Amino acid sequence: MTVPDLTVAIERWPIAGSFTISRGSKTEAVVVTATLSQEGHVGRGECVPYARYGETVEGVAEAIAGLTVAVANGLDRMELQSALAPGAARNALDCAFWDLEAKRSGQRVWEQLGRPVPDGLITAYTLSVGTPQAMAEAAAKAQHRPLLKVKLAGRNETGSDDDRIRAVRAAAPESELIIDANEAWTEQDLPHFLDACAEARVALIEQPLPAGKDALLADMVRPVPVCADESAHDLAGLPELLGRYDAINIKLDKTGGLTEALALADAARDAGLKVMVGCMLASSLAMAPAMVIAADADFVDLDGPLLLDRDRAPGLTFSGSVMAAPPRALWG
Repeated sequence: MTVPDLTVAIERWPIAGSFTISRGSKTEAVVVTATLSQEGHVGRGECVPYARYGETVEGVAEAIAGLTVAVANGLDRMELQSALAPGAARNALDCAFWDLEAKRSGQRVWEQLGRPVPDGLITAYTLSVGTPQAMAEAAAKAQHRPLLKVKLAGRNETGSDDDRIRAVRAAAPESELIIDANEAWTEQDLPHFLDACAEARVALIEQPLPAGKDALLADMVRPVPVCADESAHDLAGLPELLGRYDAINIKLDKTGGLTEALALADAARDAGLKVMVGCMLASSLAMAPAMVIAADADFVDLDGPLLLDRDRAPGLTFSGSVMAAPPRALWG
């Protein structure tokens, strides 16, 4: 049997409008893809290098390409876990290995794992941060969606998060809300903003405080469940989250792929945490592997393709916010 050939590419996908969080705005999603070709079968994986974690597009592409010889010499998915550290580069190659295994075996990834079929999942739909009025207008247009994820920014020149929360809730009275502060809240504002979330019947709050200040959460009453995002990466970091968070947002670009993400999801549930499956802004190829975990997650946030001006083909099929299982030609 021949060994796989590895190729790497950088791709750019335009965003519909712009996407804004507390750390800034972007108008395109820049991704890195890894492709493994073996005896007529092709496996692919996609990742999003993230500057917040010290990654660059060029550096991630080089890290993957640097394993070309190792793959040619027989490097497999399990050996990959020690060959690269958790992060975007390992994610793309790990998911490409999973896809290739599925293509070679004829079994879908979830069938190999004995996990539920990832079909009919309801994903959150993300609203960018802006003025309370602008966010209310966006929420009104999206109020038909059952689950909205609301990006916040603390207090800045465009407003305060308590006003943003109230405005979104008034405009989308029936939607379930997830709040994502992206580390923007201060210790002083935390109790006030938590109360505003409770009043607005928010279901979950992601990463209110900067990573590294998590200990503050352990010493206070949390009227709304709080979810670790920037503070949550891989299995080794899970013990530090216990007692401080009620849930964990698992993103394959942080865990370094589906292999680690599966282990982290199982361990988080065993520790009593709720599981959210999230994503960076990317195409359907990045969402499909995460759907394997999302099939039995408490919260799903895999709306990346819905925010793009165009997606790859074939891509995921969405009926409103409901995701169908990924087609075999896409992944897995």
